[in-house]
Amino acid sequence: MKKILAILCIGLGMTSYAQEFEVSAELKPRFEYRHGYKTLAVDSVDAAAFVSQRTRLNLGYNSETFNAYFSLQNVRVWGDVATLATSDKNGTAIHQAWAEVFLNKQFSLKFGRQEISYDDQRIFGSVDWAQQARSHDALIVTYKPNVNNRIDLGLAISSEDETLFEADYTVNNYKSFQYVWYHTNLNDFGLSILALNNGYAFYDENYEQQVDYNQTFGTHATYGKNKIKADASFYFQTGKIADRDLSAYNVALNLHYAITPEFNVGFGGEYLSGTDMNATNNKLESFNPWYGTNHKFNGWMDYFYVGNHINNVGLLDINATIAYQKNKFSAKLVPHFFSSAATIVDSTGDELSNGLGTEIDMVLGYKFSKDILFQVGYSQMFATESMEVIKGGDKDATNNWAWAMISVKPSLFKTSFKKDETTNP
Repeated sequence: MKKILAILCIGLGMTSYAQEFEVSAELKPRFEYRHGYKTLAVDSVDAAAFVSQRTRLNLGYNSETFNAYFSLQNVRVWGDVATLATSDKNGTAIHQAWAEVFLNKQFSLKFGRQEISYDDQRIFGSVDWAQQARSHDALIVTYKPNVNNRIDLGLAISSEDETLFEADYTVNNYKSFQYVWYHTNLNDFGLSILALNNGYAFYDENYEQQVDYNQTFGTHATYGKNKIKADASFYFQTGKIADRDLSAYNVALNLHYAITPEFNVGFGGEYLSGTDMNATNNKLESFNPWYGTNHKFNGWMDYFYVGNHINNVGLLDINATIAYQKNKFSAKLVPHFFSSAATIVDSTGDELSNGLGTEIDMVLGYKFSKDILFQVGYSQMFATESMEVIKGGDKDATNNWAWAMISVKPSLFKTSFKKDETTNP
């Protein structure tokens, strides 16, 4: 009987496509105590304490011809609306809504609202720590000639509305970008190359909107074998930002060694060039990591590049990592030693030390189940006078930050089935 059905399917030109549909959710409440988070505190001001929460509903569809994904999210702070409120403060937003069409075995098109994440997420990342996270309205063309090589071409163009004629773009966002990303795997090595062209709108001296373009070129390499893991990256930026010439660079190197299967140590450093505070020219030498997951880098207290420290004196971050993980428990300790990459001057014009301070980060985790993770963290900043100059606040205040978070990510419904299509012979 099976043979007869198979012959009939072939004769009718019938093709079966495997398909998968999944409904998943995410609930992530996080308590935070802030007294010196992102900037130095002043002891005369009390600490902030609140609970923020991300809630998501995700729909995913996969098949041999196309994939689609839809993610609704609500981001709130507990108590930001009254218990009898008729509307929400932030409402519900579309975080992702995209489709990926497979043109053939090598080429695909992915378009719509989507997260873009590459390599260690230094230039492009999902920014998952932030409750709202980051997503882009973009088109990505992917070419995969084989399992070890991939090329992505990304394109985006931004407008505020459907208009009949050109209109100013006033959203705090890029006007357009284009990039090419290439990745290859070579046994124990991985290598990526990125070329990114950014267009940002600004108003000139006549208050007419113009668009300047800047370029980021760079590479990211990884190595992993036995107990050793390492990564290195180098990026260079040029072009213009708001009619200022840009020339900046970023270099990073990290090495990790597994002493035992549970115990890991690491050492790393990153240099992001900056602009001297006493510079007399109009040249911008501050590196910008653009759309990266910056909370992952340069200390979890987010003093640098998390919505701040842009076009500033840059940064030298020397850090170490001590990590332990066994069964459901994990722990990590990460000290950072910060210095500026460019000259810092005080209000009188005198040059100050480049040393900015030391940050100690700690986190404990417990994976209760495959869907539920508990985490608690504590960080403290020991700042210098130079940090006071660029951040304000009081270096002698107790600058600390503590948090506790529960991440719940259940799969609510999942099914696989086959769809038969009849084609003419």
